[in-house]
Formats: sequence, C-alpha cells, structure tokens
Amino acid sequence: MRCLVTGATGYIGGRLIPELLSAGHEVRCMARRPERLRDLPWAGEVEVVQADATDARALRKALDGMDTAYYLIHAIGGSGDFEAVDRRAAETFAAVAGEAGIGRIVYLGGLAPEGELSPHLRSRTEVGEILLRSQVPTAVLRAAVIIGSGSASFEMLRHLTERLPVMVTPRWVRTRIQPVAIRDVLRYLVGCATLPPEVNRAFDIGGRDVLTYVDMMRRYAVVAGLPPRLIVKVPVLTPKLSSLWVGLVTPVPGALARPLVESLRNEVVAREHDIGEYVPEPAEGLIGFDRAVELALRRIRDRDVLTRWSSASTPGAPSDPLPTDPEWSGGSLYVDERTRVIDAPPGAVWRAIEGIGGQNGWYSLPVAWWVRGFLDRLVGGVGLRRGRRDPDRLRVGDAVDFWRVEEIEPGRLLRLRAEMRLPGLAWLELSVRSRDGRTVYGQRAIFYPRGLLGHVYWRSIAPLHGLIFGRMPGNVAARALAESASNAGVHSQ
Repeated sequence: MRCLVTGATGYIGGRLIPELLSAGHEVRCMARRPERLRDLPWAGEVEVVQADATDARALRKALDGMDTAYYLIHAIGGSGDFEAVDRRAAETFAAVAGEAGIGRIVYLGGLAPEGELSPHLRSRTEVGEILLRSQVPTAVLRAAVIIGSGSASFEMLRHLTERLPVMVTPRWVRTRIQPVAIRDVLRYLVGCATLPPEVNRAFDIGGRDVLTYVDMMRRYAVVAGLPPRLIVKVPVLTPKLSSLWVGLVTPVPGALARPLVESLRNEVVAREHDIGEYVPEPAEGLIGFDRAVELALRRIRDRDVLTRWSSASTPGAPSDPLPTDPEWSGGSLYVDERTRVIDAPPGAVWRAIEGIGGQNGWYSLPVAWWVRGFLDRLVGGVGLRRGRRDPDRLRVGDAVDFWRVEEIEPGRLLRLRAEMRLPGLAWLELSVRSRDGRTVYGQRAIFYPRGLLGHVYWRSIAPLHGLIFGRMPGNVAARALAESASNAGVHSQ
C-alpha cells in the first residue's frame, strides 16, 4: 500500500511513519518544510515532497499515485480565523484527493462531547465532516486525551502533577475522560489503511479506562512514585484563566493549553467501539492508563522520545530571510558577534554547543534567561519550559526552549531561530572550527527588525548583551575544558 502522510513533522505524523514502514507500506511524506525531516532515522526510507494543504497544484503532485492519504493537519494553538484556514485546507485536500483517485483518507480528530463545542473541537468536527462528504472513502478517528511521551496532553498532566503537590483546580477536573495510549492510536491509524472501500464513517477511539482528570493526576503520581497530591476543587476558574495557569506551570503555552482545557469542559467518552470490528485488539487488549503512563515515563527516562508536541510548531514563513542572506535581500540586520580560542579539542567544544538549553542551561546569567522566558509566557509566548527532546543530541526542527533548530552541521554549526514573541526575527548561531591547530568558538546573535518597534527593541536590550551573550563564550569554554580534563583523567587510569 502506498501511503501519503501529511503533517509529517508533527507529533502524530512523526510516529506514524515508522509504524507504516514496519507494516510493509510505502510512504511519501508531505511537509511545508521538508528539511525538518532530514535528520530523522527513517528519512532514507521515505519519499519527501514539499506542499501546503491549501495549494491544489502542489497537492496533486503529493497525492499522485497514492492509495491512502493520512490527513494529520491541525491549526491547534493558532491565532486569527483558524477555522476558516482549517476549512479551506480540508476542502482543497478532499477535492484534489477525489481527482487523484485516492482509495482512502484517514483523519485523526477529536472526540466531540455532547453540548456546545469549543472553537477547536468544532473545527475538528467540521474537518471530519468535509472529508466524509468527499468522493473518497474516509475513516475519521476521534480521540480524547492521548497519553504518550511528548504529547501535549501528557506533558500538561505530567507537569501539573509533578510540580504542584497541592493544587487548586477548576471544575473541569471532575469531567469524565477516556484517555487512549499513543500505541493504540497508531495501531488504529495503521489498520485504517486497509479498511474495506465501503467504509466511510467516523469511529470513536478510547483506552481501557474512563477517569476524571483528578483520577488521572492521582494515578499518575502513583505510577511516577510521587507522594499523594492534595487537590482542592473550586468553581471559579474559567477555561481562559485555567489555560493561563497551565501555561505558567507547564511547558505547554497558554495558546495551546486553552483548546486542550476547553475540550475537557464536557464529558469526552467513546460512545461506541465499532473500530474493533475492523482493527482487532491485540491479545493483551487495550492499554490501560497506568500502563500508558509507565511506557511514556520509560521513554522519557531512556531519552527515547521520538516526537514532541512542540514538533508541530513551525517557525517563520518560508519567505522569511535567513541570517546567511545578503543584507540587501531583507533590510538591515543587527549582529552581536563574539569569538574565543579554547584550549580543548573541537569535539569537546561541539558537545558543549549541542548540549545547550533545557536542563543544561544557556551558559550565561540564568536569571536573565528566566526573566526573558517568564515575560514571553506572560504575553502568550512559549517561554523556556519546552526544554529539549534529547539532552545531548539535536536535529533540524527540534525545539530548544524558546528556540528551534533551523540548521545543524554536526561538529561545525548550530543555528537556532527564536520563537519567543518579538518585533522581528532572531537567530543564535554557534560554531566551532580549527585554526592553526587551535579550536575557535564562534557566536552570533542576529536580529532582523520589523518596523520601528523592532529597531527600538534591539537598541533597548543592547546594554544587556554583555550579561547574556558576553558570558557565553567563557562558560562554553569552561564546559569543554572540564569535559576534556575528565576524559583525560579517565584515559590515564
């Protein structure tokens, strides 16, 4: 079976592709930024095409020759009229898929509760209906909370429980929820590739357990080996206030937390399990909540998190300038550039560079970075709490706190693009090279201002650069020298 996977750089898409390959399917990946798939372990086993779901011409090329198309495109956390964007993308995709003679569309949406829907769930439901009305047989899978390492729902649950031994919680923590393990979601998605052609309908999917959010937090604490949590429920926290609170406590920004919280206001429990007639359950049955948490924590502990919720975030538009562009191509750039000769092997300096961010910090004044991250979260940005997917290794597309890896040349160059709220675009480039037998560390902070506010912003923070960027070369050097000394001591024993 030849399968097209849209949203290949996202959380679900990035995990579905290796599962499809393992099942013997041929896979073509569709992405707006194909370079973000370059460093993934399965990149050499798939075909990659560049396309946007609203571009009919590009879609025709992407869908040509495919049997099954996975539609995994969402605007969650988006701003503006995201419902119109979702609607236009789904209508375009459905029309082009019909023209291309695709045999099956598979869509993963949200489990819609009874009553008034939040804007994001309403949009998910509408997208599913658009695809079901197309000329192509469609399977719409509707899931509630997905439990898996790196999922936004799991990260929200994990950090709320771990960071708050005493919690004042809103009414929605008493809502009944049917969480589902990421492994079961992927099994259903793969199974849908071979559904009979007459199947054109939506399926509710859920796990073994039906719990309240309070139950989930308490059971998470037990599985994680934490002391019992004291949970006090109050009726006054609205979804908007709750999302701000979640955004401050967890790595999930408020813009993404709000649709997650809104989806939990009403009961989200599967009303049927008809998918089991077409995709049989394994001998051991569905994965329960406790087991799903245990599997997710094991992946985190083993540093084996394949994708994270932050994978789906896309930095600037493809037309945005790069710091390597000539100055005349996009206006003036402000640059803070520093170098340092380090008496350590290039490999040790590179490991210090590649380990930047997350728990390792930013090799300069920690309080300054903390304040910048806190201010970013106050205005709806991602802040510093996203951390890293892996504490030691990076690949193109990885989130690193409020930066994203735009380019990496192992052993030589790391370029990060800022994703904090700014009146312009910003990059941080870190490099290492050998010169006359010595190791040279290079560092460039680059800012492309937008409008007068952008120029004012750069000049207003320029005095702080000595505290932030000025200390980084020395601390990178200290880290590299310490590693070199440690390795030398090990080898001398």
